[in-house]
Amino acid sequence: MQTTATLSPCPLLIGGEWINPNIATTPVFNPSTGELIANCPVGGKVEVDAAVEAAADAFPAWAQTPAIERARIFFRYRQLIEANFDRLCVAVSREHGKTLAEARGSVYRGLENIEYACGIPSLLMGDTLEIARGVDCETSHQPLGVCVGITPFNFPIMVPLWMFPVAIACGNTYVLKPSEKVPLGAVMLAELLIEAGLPKGVFNLVHGGRESVEALLTHPKVKAISFVGSTPIAKYIYETGTKHGKRVQANGGAKNYIVIMPDADVPKTVEALATAAFGCAGERCMAGSTALTVGVAAERLLPSLVEAAKNIRVGPTDRKNQPDMGPVITAQHRDRVVELVSKGEQEGAKIICDGRGVKVPDAPKGFYVGATIVDQVAAEMTIAREEVFGPVLNVMRMDDLDHAIELANKSSFGNGAAIFTNSGFAAREFRYRVKAGMVGINVGVPATMAMFPFTGWDESFYGDLHIQGREGVQFFTQQKVVSTRWFGGNAADVWRK
Repeated sequence: MQTTATLSPCPLLIGGEWINPNIATTPVFNPSTGELIANCPVGGKVEVDAAVEAAADAFPAWAQTPAIERARIFFRYRQLIEANFDRLCVAVSREHGKTLAEARGSVYRGLENIEYACGIPSLLMGDTLEIARGVDCETSHQPLGVCVGITPFNFPIMVPLWMFPVAIACGNTYVLKPSEKVPLGAVMLAELLIEAGLPKGVFNLVHGGRESVEALLTHPKVKAISFVGSTPIAKYIYETGTKHGKRVQANGGAKNYIVIMPDADVPKTVEALATAAFGCAGERCMAGSTALTVGVAAERLLPSLVEAAKNIRVGPTDRKNQPDMGPVITAQHRDRVVELVSKGEQEGAKIICDGRGVKVPDAPKGFYVGATIVDQVAAEMTIAREEVFGPVLNVMRMDDLDHAIELANKSSFGNGAAIFTNSGFAAREFRYRVKAGMVGINVGVPATMAMFPFTGWDESFYGDLHIQGREGVQFFTQQKVVSTRWFGGNAADVWRK
């Protein structure tokens, strides 16, 4: 194991104070090089209790702070994120392994959510109506209390920014528990929140694994939980959180299908499909992991796609000369991706672009898998059923659009689906019939912007109100309805005098 001379600090933030607890830690690696860059404290019930209590104590004053004043803090926060943009991108690349271009894209998408939170005075406006003579009715959106975010390794800054800006702008206080694999970006986000002037205790940061998660899911003062991760964990988070009386939005995994019609524009489709399948080393829930080629589409597409995949340069992302694709998150995850590809080959699939065993001479201890394309995949194969979460594209041959939609709709997941075609009829059939929350027409990664909800379906999401957009505002608030009636008579006469 390689170790940097100085490890990055990884403190907790509780009640506005940075804490370095004397507890067990777990290693944080730079996946590009395999070097140890930090030790993340493995907190538990004690640390979670302290953070939640601090958030609960800060809630009354923060909830009573006018929405306009809360928004002003996020205007300042946005400026600070922009001023530190390059530093944040380097941090994402260092602890996760994204290329700097991918890191910039992810941080910018997070920035958009801060901008959305800045509009909270308008987003929280209620409705009013005179419902009878002399009787008025109005609604207002009230904050819930202490909210929690449990975030994954694949987007260390973007996913937390999907959650806490809107939650806090709505008047809630917050406890963030990032993945123990990538805790350093969350520390930077917290530092900038303090600099923006957020009052002590409104935002708290804890680290750890299962014990910390369990403590958050069951704490009586936690009112709402946001989660992004794998489907089995998302289901557990939802069931446990709701069992303990909490609101939960739990985003799970995916198996996103991209249908390629015979009339698709080949160069544009190859470019989009390579980005969808191999961007971020395939480690995203919106990755286009399976291409359903209809009719002669495979013969038209695959030669160019294989050539494009073979030309993807893999390497360390902490160098001036940037690669096209970085590593996966850990050595264990690399081995799992390779194992699934090998299993597909054993079950009869054909590897037409093989990224297993890729060599990176200037980073021999990094966690690398090259772009891989697995052709002639059948629905019953392991690689077709399981989420690989790596730079691997399955290719399945379909007779027609009906069969492609039928296969896609058999999936237990429902995050995203896309079609590449020049036919308006095919596009319309697909958009209405495919079972997925986010659909792309000649768009390989139909991930939504901050003002729209991230609408996974089926086993890709557990809950009722999604992350982002107006659904996010609804999730972090509860409506109060006030009916008002004032009587006339003597009181009215006194007023007129």
